[in-house]
Amino acid sequence: MFTGIVKDMGIVRRFESSRGSVRRLEVEGSGIIKDVKIGDSIAVNGICLTLTEKRDNLIAFDVMEETVARSGLRQLKIRDRVNLEDSLKASDPVGGHFVQGHIDCAGRIARVKNDTAESSITIEFPREYATLVVEKGSVAIDGVSLTVGEAGVDNFKVYIIPHTLKMTNLGSKHSGDMVNLEFDIIGKYIAKLDKLRNKASITEEYLRQNGF
Repeated sequence: MFTGIVKDMGIVRRFESSRGSVRRLEVEGSGIIKDVKIGDSIAVNGICLTLTEKRDNLIAFDVMEETVARSGLRQLKIRDRVNLEDSLKASDPVGGHFVQGHIDCAGRIARVKNDTAESSITIEFPREYATLVVEKGSVAIDGVSLTVGEAGVDNFKVYIIPHTLKMTNLGSKHSGDMVNLEFDIIGKYIAKLDKLRNKASITEEYLRQNGF
C-alpha cells in the first residue's frame, strides 16, 4: 500500500529482457535507496514492484511482460525518470490517498499546459473506466496522488502545483506520452456494488425465495 506521495525520482539505467517473459529494470536513485531492502515493495511510476537486488545507488526489479504490456512501461527508455515511493508503514501519515500500486490502465497525455497562470495535464483514458473518474476525486498518475479538476467521459484534467512538477517526472511529460493510471479504490467498490445492484431484478421467484 502506498499514498501517492513520491519520495524520490530515479533514472532508468537498464530495462531489457533477462529471461523468458521477465524483464530486468535497474533504476539509479538516492532518496529512498539507503533505507530499502531486498523483498520490499516499491512503487515505480505507480506500479508495485518487488526489490530483487540492491547495490550502491542502484535498485533492480523483475518485471513481467504482462505488466509492461498493460502499462506505460512499454514506452520506458534508458535515462527516463521514474517516480519512486516505498510502501506505507503503520506509523506514516497518509498525505495523499490510499494507492495499491495495481495499475488499472494506461492513459495518454492529450495536452500539457504550463505557464505562470496555470499548470495542468489533460489525460485520455478508455471509456470503460469513466465511472471511476469524478470531479474532485483522487487519481494516481504514474504513482502521484492528484485531484481530478475536470472529468469527461474519456478524459480528465488535473491541476499541478510547481512543487509537484519539480519533484516528480510529471514536469517532463509531453503530449502523446503514456502514463499509468490507478483510480481510487473506494470508487471501484462503489462501481462494483452499483453494477451488481443493477443486474439484480425483483421477480416473483426472488420474492418467494426471500419469504414474501
